[in-house]
Amino acid sequence: MTPPDLIYKIATEAAYAPARHATSFAGMPIDAADGYLHFSTAAQLAETLRLHFAGQSGSVILGVRAADLGEKLVWEASRGGALFPHLYGGPLPASAIAREASVDVAADGSCILPEAVR
Repeated sequence: MTPPDLIYKIATEAAYAPARHATSFAGMPIDAADGYLHFSTAAQLAETLRLHFAGQSGSVILGVRAADLGEKLVWEASRGGALFPHLYGGPLPASAIAREASVDVAADGSCILPEAVR
């Protein structure tokens, strides 16, 4: 499998705001509980938003350069056997974040993805 150039981390504004001017982002509470940071590919992003961020406005989508994460990035089977990127062994380095966009997710889980991830 050839990994995509960018993978995506979704966070609430409240969780990401303190890290915006820091050197790294530790992730969301689910990341701490699971022991790794969850990411999605562009193709997986809408379903991840629907399942885990329905009804939330102002969520942040971080476009992350997969190559910058090195061997700590592991692709593992998850929803329906699809391979999802997971970052083990530490926080997300701010230097790997290529872009940031906000997204609102309706109560039914529908949303319009930012132009950069469509």
